[in-house]
Amino acid sequence: MANTVDARGLPCPQPVILTRKALQGESAVTVIVDNDISQRNVTRMAIKSGHAVRAEVRDDGIYLHISGEGAPAREEASVQVGAPAGGPLVLVVSSEFMGQGEHDELGHVLIRAFFHTLGEVEPLPDTVIFLNSGIKLVVEGSPVLEDLGALGERGVEILACGTCLGYYELMEKLAVGEVSNMYSIAEAMLGAGKTVKL
Repeated sequence: MANTVDARGLPCPQPVILTRKALQGESAVTVIVDNDISQRNVTRMAIKSGHAVRAEVRDDGIYLHISGEGAPAREEASVQVGAPAGGPLVLVVSSEFMGQGEHDELGHVLIRAFFHTLGEVEPLPDTVIFLNSGIKLVVEGSPVLEDLGALGERGVEILACGTCLGYYELMEKLAVGEVSNMYSIAEAMLGAGKTVKL
């Protein structure tokens, strides 16, 4: 019988961390979560590590049945020790403004110009992480949605901090990219060949 992890009521990124630990010694694990964000985060991590996931919705939670052997040990180790100098380029956006100054309007102008220009330069980032008030750039009404959508179509991974979306009450307004968690964000940043922070 599969090992069971009860992650109901746990804050991000605990469901992902507990699932990852449970999968280290098991080929099959059932994880119980109680919200869509935890379901997406756990499912993404499991699939990324080579597992199959089947979701079952019950009255008392969402049961994620995870099976398979997972990624080969070599791949797991390479993620843990980090990418080589020529590894992925990660851009971290922690504010809806670019730069610091007396006027927010200028910061808005600069951030719009930056993302409009980003699609025209090389190299493109492999991943763009939005956190803190930076998540306001990936929700409905953002002036850079079209530019971010174009980056996504070109293969740039766009991650939005789920805790931040929840804090600003914008979870339902995400318009581009995917909801992520601090485990995945830390993994992307620490595995990067280069990290650039706006």
